[in-house]
Amino acid sequence: MKQQTIKKAIIPVAGFGTRFLPATKAQPKEMLTLVDKPVIQYIIEEAVESGITEIILVTGQNKRAIEDHFDRNFELEYRLKQKGKKKLLEEIDRITNLANFVYVRQKTPLGDGHAILQAKDLVDKDESVAVLFGDDIIVNKKPALKQMIEVYERYRDPVIAVERVDKKDTNQYGIIDVVDDKGKTHEIKGLVEKPDPKEAPSNLGVIGKYIVTPDVLEALSKVKRGKGGEIRLIDGFRSVVKKRSIYAHECEGTRFDCGSKLGFLKATIHFGLNHKELKKDFAKYLKSIRI
Repeated sequence: MKQQTIKKAIIPVAGFGTRFLPATKAQPKEMLTLVDKPVIQYIIEEAVESGITEIILVTGQNKRAIEDHFDRNFELEYRLKQKGKKKLLEEIDRITNLANFVYVRQKTPLGDGHAILQAKDLVDKDESVAVLFGDDIIVNKKPALKQMIEVYERYRDPVIAVERVDKKDTNQYGIIDVVDDKGKTHEIKGLVEKPDPKEAPSNLGVIGKYIVTPDVLEALSKVKRGKGGEIRLIDGFRSVVKKRSIYAHECEGTRFDCGSKLGFLKATIHFGLNHKELKKDFAKYLKSIRI
């Protein structure tokens, strides 16, 4: 059996979550819950199910709740044990032991690329790493990251997750230009940030999941800062695509953009209808609503 090659995942969670204010004024947007589980836990569980054993969380101010969620809570465990709530106790213990967690701070919000660079010293110089953003949940029997790792293992090149978007919405995504538009895996020849629909080279929009190779990280550390002094991950890929192959992969599954209010509501309905305890009553309630 072929050994898993990607063992670490960098997850930037330093953003302010302004689209969800005032809910995110005092709590991380990544800790907003879909039924009874925070969004960030879905992302980390996808990583673990894909073979990841070390999670590097790039945090910022007011993100302590994320660290606490994946840490031990001895008083809570004691209370649950006292009350004989074995299943809840087992679930709390499982969360703590999902992976080895490492936390680094992004002291100043200077772009997604800058956030990733804060974890650069925690990745070996010859090591490729997964990068997952805390907004995109893809529901599928085979995790989306696992699908991407399989593409990486085939080519040993960087991999970017994409999905087909409505042509009129290309100005909301990074859009890739591909060598061949057949199949689900495409070699990339260029990347365009939020192009006008009339100028978009395709309708393949970049979503928040990547396999980053050492040369992409190195290129990222050298790119020129853009607007507001920000360093963007897409610029690291742009630099590298001139020298080597990069692949885009359309992941199978249903994607929920939990960074938008509508996407978050859609995800809430999906997970509510699939919750063991709630799905029957919730479905009954939804059917009773007049729109």
